[in-house]
Amino acid sequence: MTDMLLSLVLVAKDTTKIPEDKDVVAGWLGFGVFIALIVAVALLCWSLTRQLRKTKAAKDAGVFGDEPVNDRNNEDHDTEA
Repeated sequence: MTDMLLSLVLVAKDTTKIPEDKDVVAGWLGFGVFIALIVAVALLCWSLTRQLRKTKAAKDAGVFGDEPVNDRNNEDHDTEA
């Protein structure tokens, strides 16, 4: 059994040709996957930004147990600086 496996490995090794570096390219499939990853990251960033804005608005409204923030108080602090 081991001899047969060893002979198969040796035959497979002899028939397998390694391509040249210039012959190995990603092609259109690689380009499509790259573009899909860029789109996925952009959508995740957009979604994260929306969720952070909702969380800030909820915090300002006092949903999490904090004191509600008045817009007048924020304007007064901005003019003092």
